[in-house]
Amino acid sequence: MSRIRQPPLVTGISPNEGVSWTKVTIRGENLGTGPTDLIGLSICGHNCLLTAEWMSASKIVCRVGPAKNDKGEIIVTTKSGGQGTSTVSFKILKNEKIDLDQPSAVWVEEMDCSTMRMNRKKGISPLSISPSDPLGIKPETGKVTHKELESLFPNMSGDFTNESFSATWYLIENHSAASFDQLKMAANNLRKQASKKNEGSLSYVKGGLSTFFEAQDALAAIHQKLEVDGTEKVEGSMTRKLENVLNRASVSADTLFQEVLGRKDKADSTRNALNVLQRFKFLFNLPLNIERNIQKGDYDVVINDYEKAKSLFGNTEVQVFKKVYAEVETRIDALRKLLLDKLLQTPSTLVDQKRYIRYLSDLHAPGDPAWQCIVAQHKWILKLMQNCKDTYVTEHKGPGVLLSPMMDLENDIRCSSISRLSQTTSVKRGGSFQSPRDDAFRFKGPQQVMFVENLTDVVISQLPNFWKLWISYVNGSLFSETGEKSGQVEKSKKNARQKQNDFKQMIQEVMHSLVKLIRGALLPFSLSQLEQKQYGGWELKSELSGQWLTYVIHTVRSSYEALAALEIPNDLLQVIQDLILDLRIRCLMVTLQQTTEDVKSLAEKEDWIVDNEGITSMPSKFEQCVFQTLQSLKEPLECKTGEVNIFQQERAQDQVSELCIGIMKVFVNCMEQLSSKPDGDIDTSRVSVDLTSPDLSYGIHEDIRPTLEKRLLIIVSNCQYLEKHTFINLVEHFEKHGFPGSEKISRVSIESIRDLDQRLFETYIELKADPIVGSLEPGIYAGYFDWKDCAPPTGVRNYLKEALVNIIAVHAEVFAVSKELVLRVISRIVEAVAEEMSRLMQCVSSFSKNGALQARLEICALKDAIVSYLSSECIRSFKQALEALPQLQSGADKKLLEELLNKFKSSMHLQLTCFQAPTIYPVKT
Repeated sequence: MSRIRQPPLVTGISPNEGVSWTKVTIRGENLGTGPTDLIGLSICGHNCLLTAEWMSASKIVCRVGPAKNDKGEIIVTTKSGGQGTSTVSFKILKNEKIDLDQPSAVWVEEMDCSTMRMNRKKGISPLSISPSDPLGIKPETGKVTHKELESLFPNMSGDFTNESFSATWYLIENHSAASFDQLKMAANNLRKQASKKNEGSLSYVKGGLSTFFEAQDALAAIHQKLEVDGTEKVEGSMTRKLENVLNRASVSADTLFQEVLGRKDKADSTRNALNVLQRFKFLFNLPLNIERNIQKGDYDVVINDYEKAKSLFGNTEVQVFKKVYAEVETRIDALRKLLLDKLLQTPSTLVDQKRYIRYLSDLHAPGDPAWQCIVAQHKWILKLMQNCKDTYVTEHKGPGVLLSPMMDLENDIRCSSISRLSQTTSVKRGGSFQSPRDDAFRFKGPQQVMFVENLTDVVISQLPNFWKLWISYVNGSLFSETGEKSGQVEKSKKNARQKQNDFKQMIQEVMHSLVKLIRGALLPFSLSQLEQKQYGGWELKSELSGQWLTYVIHTVRSSYEALAALEIPNDLLQVIQDLILDLRIRCLMVTLQQTTEDVKSLAEKEDWIVDNEGITSMPSKFEQCVFQTLQSLKEPLECKTGEVNIFQQERAQDQVSELCIGIMKVFVNCMEQLSSKPDGDIDTSRVSVDLTSPDLSYGIHEDIRPTLEKRLLIIVSNCQYLEKHTFINLVEHFEKHGFPGSEKISRVSIESIRDLDQRLFETYIELKADPIVGSLEPGIYAGYFDWKDCAPPTGVRNYLKEALVNIIAVHAEVFAVSKELVLRVISRIVEAVAEEMSRLMQCVSSFSKNGALQARLEICALKDAIVSYLSSECIRSFKQALEALPQLQSGADKKLLEELLNKFKSSMHLQLTCFQAPTIYPVKT
């Protein structure tokens, strides 16, 4: 297989500016293997292939044609290497009118008109003349401007030497006023020119035919005369006589001009010495020329001159030449040292590094300059990283230090993203961020976050060139593959194979330094004490929030993707993957811990505004808080290419589950604190109770503080909603985001809320039922009432009515908060009342007839009034109470009992309406 050649590279052009048709010399590498290999040459976008003369693989001579661009590159295209590139540019100057007495800054080459007249039949090189009008008629200035022609013929040109030549443009611009006859004449001229080109060398022969005939006749006569002299062979032949005459003339001349000839020989010797000096003035002037070119930076010229002198005088035995050449070598040694210093100077671009390496290679510098550059670049990157850390650690001692990031577009975009993150954090978490963007390029943010961003910027900006330099070193592209340099390419590849492990260690050192510096700023506990001294030193006044850690994760991931795009082996980037995993786990833990603190503060935000479903905003705020936490964890929990799932790590599973359960328990404790908070500790707030029903569309607002009993009811109502809806929704969200132990979270959370609900409910029942139950016995025996000796019953006594009114008050209080709790609360109070009535009846030793009738009346009235809330315990208590009474014997007693019950129901019809069967309204999900 044939070796693939490198594309052409133009490194110099002389002169580098001029008007159209200026003759220029192009120098570079891989400029073709021969004239036929050169297939394209453009300067400032104009095709100059027509005037190009290929001199060597590093030199081409041509003329610059008219181009639209004032300044542009020199692009060479060859068959062997394809389209090339250029490190220099050419500037086209505008033609200016110059008076006779005004000097010109542009050299104009003149033509030898006499030579052209004497050699009309000879072809003229394209480089020696400028193009003339091809039509053969006098051009006239048209009325159409150049701008108008460009708009009429876009991407075209009126220059007939241009590839995009337009004949219509040319005629409008130069012959817009020409007649039809003139155009016919022009067409005939074009045909004649075409026919002349086809004649070729035949026309040249025809023009000098008579001269050829005369020369042939003279040569034939001389040949004939010499043949005659040779056949006669006589002493008096013409040639013999001529020889004798010439010998006598030579002897006479030597006698007469001996002194003159001596002076002539001496003059010839002097002239020969001067010719030698003139011939080798290149060598004698070379030391001074080298010094001048080095000062101007024309290293290519110095190298070319040195190569030429080395080939001519490198092995010379002439002492003068040896002395001058030794001085040249001294200057070249100084140049090698200068170029090596420039190569190892930092910072430096990849283009400059490659150029200096090629210069040193062409100068046969000792050692391996390319590897020395790689080592210097490696040390420079490590130094930049350490300086970045030292700068931020020093500035971190002052709070809220303003930073000025690098003034480029990418950093400006990153500044905007940090500013948006600052604003979001301030709104959602109540952070203390001030104006996150003080001006166009200055903002405030956590020092650790800014450090990580700038540190990754350093690595991403420096490591690609470092890696590309190594790749060029490995594949030998630092040197051209033409001629003798192919041996340098093979030598470079051999050296690269030997130093491959050394370079791998360099990359590992950069990656480990990057990771450990970030760990020292964000995860110091993951480093050893020795590593903390080297990579740490931060004064961690407070833990970074989860959102800032999310931003850091995004930054590190972007850096990893940029490094992976360089095709760096994955084993060298694994330490960054490990860092990303630790940052993701840390972000998850910090966010959940921060959420726990946020949940604790929800108690201070309770406004006690109850909606028509009997709940406040607390469950919604809690659910929203947890939901926002899960949303903020979306990016850290997401697994990018090559990353692992956080929840597959054993160290994270148990901690995450416990933190989630802790969030639930903290909220349950928050609810309990609200229920038991003394009235004096409750902030003045307006309690709004919405009694929305199918008949009402507006709530009733009470500007009062919630009492202890109301707070208990509200919290119990919230507990039921949390158990039935909120906790279930949150567990579903946890499962959706892949959190482990969702069943345990659900079970523990529901058990906690049920326990709180039961305790608060029992407390409320105790507060409400005890006064009612305690008033029954004093009410029964008020006025020295005696079951054995009492008057005939005339109706239900007041103590029972008061008990029912008290139950109605509880009903109203519960109904105003939550319709869902009415049945549960009233049933429990009724159970307590029924149990107390059963106990009181069973404690009576004996009843008279009237007493038994009075007791049965009151028990039946109580039972009929609260029939909708009777539980099995109530029914059993009422049954026991009735069994303790004597049975009614006569029908009159039964009739009287029925009449008195109807009278009671009629008189308290309005009050007893609330005890009708309750309607259960479904709770919104």
